Amino acid sequence: MKKLKQLFFIPLLSMALFSCQPAVKAPATTTHIPEWTKNSVLYEVNIRQYTPEGTFKAFEAHLPRLKELGVDILWIMPIHPISEKNRKGSLGSYYAVKDYTAINPEFGTLQDFNNLVNKAHEMGFKVIIDWVANHTGWDNRWITEHPEWYTQDSTGAIIPPNPDWSDIADLNFDSKPMRRAMIDAMDYWVINTDIDGFRCDVAWGIPQDFWEAATASLDSIKPVYMLAEDEDHPALLEKAFESNYAWKLHHTLNEVAQGKKTAADIQKYYTDSVNKYAPGSFPMQFITNHDENSWQGTEYERMGDAVKTFAALTFTMEGIPLLYSGQEAGLHKRLLFFEKDTINWSNLNMQKFYQSLISLKKNNAALWNGSAGGPMVFAETSAPQNVLAFSREKEKNQVLAVFNLSPNPVEASIQILQAGEYQDYFTGEIKTLEKGSAIKLDKWGYQVLVRK
Repeated sequence: MKKLKQLFFIPLLSMALFSCQPAVKAPATTTHIPEWTKNSVLYEVNIRQYTPEGTFKAFEAHLPRLKELGVDILWIMPIHPISEKNRKGSLGSYYAVKDYTAINPEFGTLQDFNNLVNKAHEMGFKVIIDWVANHTGWDNRWITEHPEWYTQDSTGAIIPPNPDWSDIADLNFDSKPMRRAMIDAMDYWVINTDIDGFRCDVAWGIPQDFWEAATASLDSIKPVYMLAEDEDHPALLEKAFESNYAWKLHHTLNEVAQGKKTAADIQKYYTDSVNKYAPGSFPMQFITNHDENSWQGTEYERMGDAVKTFAALTFTMEGIPLLYSGQEAGLHKRLLFFEKDTINWSNLNMQKFYQSLISLKKNNAALWNGSAGGPMVFAETSAPQNVLAFSREKEKNQVLAVFNLSPNPVEASIQILQAGEYQDYFTGEIKTLEKGSAIKLDKWGYQVLVRK
């Protein structure tokens, strides 16, 4: 859902300090992390815009290509019927839910959705769906059957969460019966369609104890992956969620691309934000998603010539990477949010690039997610405003990543932690590096080196 307030992402507790020492870990918590998330890559599916038909059945034909791409977890944007009352545009927002236990007829039937989930599972994918617990559409039956489940003004009128979200009605989480009904609805989809988790919209606007109760109920059915649209409530990661959004870092990347910030700001961001994450939990890293694309512009508008650079950075830093529908096709348009606006798949000009990044992540345990991977340890450089360098190590796998985050060529010395032979993952070139070795990089250039 489009954010109306600034959220502040707090990175993994294992992020390193300027001193090149791993961060001190936060107190242990009890977050349950499904094993299958350890090296996964997320893919956000916009069913309406994915095909001319805009249906589950039509999207199913793309599964073989997505399998070849290498993504693992399909996050499907809300699948429920959209309210007609106070609707925005002709088709409305997916996030104005009319019925939590029904399928949007625009996309197909419940059987069509089950077929999609079953086919995805057969091919090795996991499937999570978007869940909108903060509010409903205005013709959701809860409004007439249980008006006490909603936030009301002094006159008793049900109100939206804020004036800009006029197509939705705010739920009141002081209501225990409403909480129970919401959890029952979430359980329904796991029990009846065998989905593998939820991306939870406006997670920051809902009490932590609700999410903890919901996750406990879901995990009693099967282990699920829970992704929170949040970044400034890290306690949500203790018992309710495995991941949240790296919003503040994403905004920093945009500003670096636009010359408003530097590589040093990225490193400072990490060093200022350590010790906040529950052990094993991890953020979602991205250069685009449905909110950014529709409301803030494509990655090409925001990052220009640096798109590939920042994409590579999101695949090498700590966290689970996200690709959005059309990203592998070099999507250069802002998709309409309330109308039909089909993605053009005629030129998959970024598919091989993202295949290579996914292969890099999966083939190097140091780059895996959460405690399955290694912590980022920054290396000093002779050009800290322009060059970001860090290593990650897990068991015997060590990866050194060096990025020129400027529009000019640069040569910088890197105080690497371990001298020796490294292989450039993308070119195959073998390099012998010593502490203080100089590395030349083109504008927005980068090297990802695996120690031999």
